[in-house]
Amino acid sequence: MEDNVLLVGEPMGLFIANEPGPLDEVGSYDFAVAGAEFNVAVGLTRLGHRASFLTKLGPDPFGDRILKLMEREGIATDQVLRTEGRPTGFMLKSQVVTGDPQIYYYRKGSAASTLCSQDLVGLDLSRCGLVHITGISAALSDSCRAAMLDLAGRAHDAGALVSFDSNLRPQLWASEELMRDVTNELACLADVFLPGINECRVLVGTDDPEKAAAWYLERGCRLVVIKLGAQGAYYADAQGRCGVVPGFVVEKVVDTVGAGDGFAAGVISGLLEGLPVPEAVERGCAVGAVQVTVRGDNDGLPTREELASFMASRPRCSDAAPREVA
Repeated sequence: MEDNVLLVGEPMGLFIANEPGPLDEVGSYDFAVAGAEFNVAVGLTRLGHRASFLTKLGPDPFGDRILKLMEREGIATDQVLRTEGRPTGFMLKSQVVTGDPQIYYYRKGSAASTLCSQDLVGLDLSRCGLVHITGISAALSDSCRAAMLDLAGRAHDAGALVSFDSNLRPQLWASEELMRDVTNELACLADVFLPGINECRVLVGTDDPEKAAAWYLERGCRLVVIKLGAQGAYYADAQGRCGVVPGFVVEKVVDTVGAGDGFAAGVISGLLEGLPVPEAVERGCAVGAVQVTVRGDNDGLPTREELASFMASRPRCSDAAPREVA
């Protein structure tokens, strides 16, 4: 499989609160760059893979900062478009002592929300091994939604795999019904689908990972990997193989945001390298575990050496090794 990965989505400016509390009481913030697909791209390049990014940025300091960081992380920027008259999106994130932080988006009418099928004209996928998209992009606008559907078809025509992370963001959708319908349509076009178990409850009405995976496999997915939080992940493929991979013990969770993106980067990198699915999923669990130990959305994503050290030294959440279920 070609090692080149194309990621499509919206990287944003990120303001991280410097003290715990609700966002309307925060006095100061640190600035970083965030976005689900961007986090996956960072994770892949730190693990030694080649990644490029298709997006639109505004002609503003946020856009300039994102481009500089992409270049610093080794993410190819030749597919990045600059759009006059539209701003680069940004977001606020609270600091919490426990649980998930509060998120507030400023991305309505952003440059990335104008992505459309016309922007895919001339896109060369002939040397692309995998295209990674998320449900967030489809939520941004009707034109983005059409572009994601178009891109999935183009990728398959070019012989590339499609990986899809549902990444449900109800605040970006007009209704839960639309979110569910579009997300499931994209999931069933994907070769690799990466939902969370709580998302499965919304999407297909069950939090039984075996039943949820079977629903998508029956509709065209080749591999479904369901995140089970700290407990690890369940996987099932079209050949009837399935199993449970335990998560890694983390002594202190600092910030949960970005863990799922780290998981995706780990799984994708393992699949690109031809690892057996349980080992690829185990890598995903490890990268996600490392990421929750730091404050930024992608600051903790490890290099290959850091990942190897973590996996060799950290216990699993159960004594069981990754296993297949007959």
